[in-house]
Amino acid sequence: MQFDGTGKPTGVVDLELIVKPDAEWRKQLTAEQFEVTRKEGTERPFTGKYANNHADGLYSCICCGTVLFDSKTKFESGTGWPSFWIPIAKENVVSKVDASLGMIRDEVECARCRGHLGHVFDDGPAPTHLRYCMNSASLNFTPRAKA
Repeated sequence: MQFDGTGKPTGVVDLELIVKPDAEWRKQLTAEQFEVTRKEGTERPFTGKYANNHADGLYSCICCGTVLFDSKTKFESGTGWPSFWIPIAKENVVSKVDASLGMIRDEVECARCRGHLGHVFDDGPAPTHLRYCMNSASLNFTPRAKA
C-alpha cells in the first residue's frame, strides 16, 4: 500500500504482477469465481451477492486482495450488477477492448493479477459519468470497521 505525506493510505497498491497457472487459481477460487475472473465470464444479473449490498466498506479483488472500490462510490444502476462511478485508485484497475458478443466494450481487470472484473461504460453519474459494472464473483467486501 502507498501512503500520502501524512501517513494515510492512498488506496494504491504497490503492484507486482501475480501470475499463477489455472490449477492454482482453481484451488483458490470457487467454480463461479474462476469462470468469471480467469475465463472472463459474467454472472447473471441480479444474482450476485453484492448487487444489493448497501453496507459501508471496501471492495477488493477476490483473486489477489487488491483494493478496488469504495462503497462511497457505489450506486444503483438498475443493471443487476454492483456499479461504481470510480475505482479507489486508477492504478489498481486496467481496461482493455473487449470485442466479444458482437459488440465493442471496455473490459476492466485487476491491475495486479489481471482478473476479469467486469466492464466500464460512459453512462454513469456525475462527476465521472462512468459506470464500472462489476461481477460480485470478482469481488470481496470488507466492512469499513474491519478494513
